Amino acid sequence: MSGDLLSDHGIWFRVESSSAASAVRRAAERLGTQLELGASRTADLAIVAAELTSNLVKHAEEGSLLLRPVRRSGRAGVELIAIDSGPGMADLTVSSRDGHSTTGTLGIGLGAIARQASWFDGYSLPGRGTVLAVQVWSGPAPEPSWAGGLTRPITGEQVSGDGYAVRVAEGRHQVLVCDGLGHGPLAAAATDAAFAAFRAAPAGPPGAVVLHLHRAMSHTRGAALAVAELDPAAGLLRYAGLGNIAAMIVVGGERRRSLVSLPGIAGHRRPAVREYDYPWQAGATLVMHSDGVVDRWDLADYPGLDGRAPLVTAATLLRDAGIRRDDACVLVARAES
Repeated sequence: MSGDLLSDHGIWFRVESSSAASAVRRAAERLGTQLELGASRTADLAIVAAELTSNLVKHAEEGSLLLRPVRRSGRAGVELIAIDSGPGMADLTVSSRDGHSTTGTLGIGLGAIARQASWFDGYSLPGRGTVLAVQVWSGPAPEPSWAGGLTRPITGEQVSGDGYAVRVAEGRHQVLVCDGLGHGPLAAAATDAAFAAFRAAPAGPPGAVVLHLHRAMSHTRGAALAVAELDPAAGLLRYAGLGNIAAMIVVGGERRRSLVSLPGIAGHRRPAVREYDYPWQAGATLVMHSDGVVDRWDLADYPGLDGRAPLVTAATLLRDAGIRRDDACVLVARAES
């Protein structure tokens, strides 16, 4: 990573040997300094980065780690997401206590991570692997987000043409998933244009927002995209999509409804846009993803995952359903219980 500020998309590290630990730690320290976490919290961040990579080296298979800034309410922190397909743990809470170990070591790693982190969540399943998500802030952590997501570029690329965005506009809780056509910088530029238009779009229902994005993206190669709005007070989820963005409502770990996206490309010709309403209830989960994620996943195969943070759910699905020969993005949003 250069001395420039790390983009909010972050950087992925493959963690296959102990040599990766120093690279992750240095990158985390640099980012903490750039975001002005302060010397003490940056030192804590370095401990978290070192322990996460050490755990991946010791216990994991196909370990990877994402380092990125996280922003909330005008504040900035650092987020690390460690993902592996290793042996997993039967009880992540017990394994996070100092002194507990699955390999005969001192077992201080997860305990140290939990102590130094401002926010920590994870999910592990024996035989399937573990996902750990950690945030380090200069002060108290903000309230956990109602939505979270993860993107990963196609193998061989540094940037992803897939992405997601979250906003609250005049009380409207809205999410966007976008898949820029193709791969690489031009696909990423199309998605970045969608993000800029989404942030600036007037508050309105998803159908109107999609049309706004379409008009703002005419100078790009175009994208498939979808916007969803969660309205618990009305008991509705409003949705409008163009192209191959998949979206499902899950209740109690079981899929209840697949949402409808119409054919079309945002930014190319005037597409037909239609908004659909779906029942939305307390405890429901919205999962949206690009076509870089196969749709054969089933949350019922992951006991307890629907109770974890949206980011952890998204990371678990990306690990198991994402494909390496395409950019991939998963977003998860939850209704408050």
